[in-house]
Amino acid sequence: MVLDLISAILILLGALLSLAAAVGLLRFGDLLSRMHASAKPQVLGLVLIAIAIAIQFPTWATVTTLAIIVSFQLVTIPVATHMVGRAGYRTKHLRRSMLYRDELAEAVDRAEARETARERRREFGTDEHDG
Repeated sequence: MVLDLISAILILLGALLSLAAAVGLLRFGDLLSRMHASAKPQVLGLVLIAIAIAIQFPTWATVTTLAIIVSFQLVTIPVATHMVGRAGYRTKHLRRSMLYRDELAEAVDRAEARETARERRREFGTDEHDG
């Protein structure tokens, strides 16, 4: 009875966090805010639901499967959100006015300058190597 109550509370909290992630995707205005809203509560919601399932079905097969699922999410979500954020930054799908500090601007400017110089050298036939 107590374990059922704990599991129900965990599932409810996990569902609320997943709902908060969905609402954040719809309500927030720019890419970076949406990305943050979708990643953080969604992962915590999944963890809470996985704990509730493990409480209800405490077998090794279930617990190890849930551990693999949660581990995979914890490893892939930060990488995926980083890549989406970086792509959004480079394609200018964000509001720069909402950035507190733009740490990527200088690196992107240098990379674009190198690419422009490379294109000019190719255009004039002076590109012997990309160095």
